[in-house]
Amino acid sequence: MKLSPYSQEWKFIYKQEAKKIKNIIGDFVIDIQHIGSTAIPNIVAKPIIDIVVMISSLDKAKDLIKLLTDIGYKYDEPASSSERYLLRKGDPIQYHLSLTALNVTFWHRQILFRNYLIDHPLIAKEYEKLKLKIIKKYPTGGKEYISEKSSFIQKVLELAEKDSKSGI
Repeated sequence: MKLSPYSQEWKFIYKQEAKKIKNIIGDFVIDIQHIGSTAIPNIVAKPIIDIVVMISSLDKAKDLIKLLTDIGYKYDEPASSSERYLLRKGDPIQYHLSLTALNVTFWHRQILFRNYLIDHPLIAKEYEKLKLKIIKKYPTGGKEYISEKSSFIQKVLELAEKDSKSGI
C-alpha cells in the first residue's frame, strides 16, 4: 500500500464520480460526501477516493448495489457491516463507496472526523505522522493498519463531539 501526497485533483475526481453515482441511483440519494484522507487537505493518503452515500434505509442497499455494478462497483461483503455496505471500484482500486442510512452512526462519525481534521490542520498533521509511522510497520495496510489508527480516530471523534456540543 502506498501513501501519496495530497492532490487537489482528488476533489475533482470525487465530483466526477459522485455525478456518475447520482446518475445511477440519484432518486435514492439523500446526501453524498467525500470522506477519508483524500478529503482532508495537505495530508498524505492512499490515492483511493472514499465516498459515502446516505439513503433512507439500508433495506434498499441490495437493489442499489445491483445498479452500481453497471458503473464498475463490486460489493465487498466481508468489509461491510450492519452500518454500511462497502463497494469498491477499479483495478487497482480507485474508489470506496459506502452506502449508509439516516438511522445509523456511520455517516455522523465519518463527517465529524473529516470536518474536525479540516478545521484543525495541526491535528490533521498528527494523523498524517501516525499514518506514516504505521505504514512502515504494515506496508501492505490491512486490518493491522486500520486497527493502529483506531485510538487516534476515537480521540478525534471525542474532541469533535465536545466541540459540536459547545458550539465551537
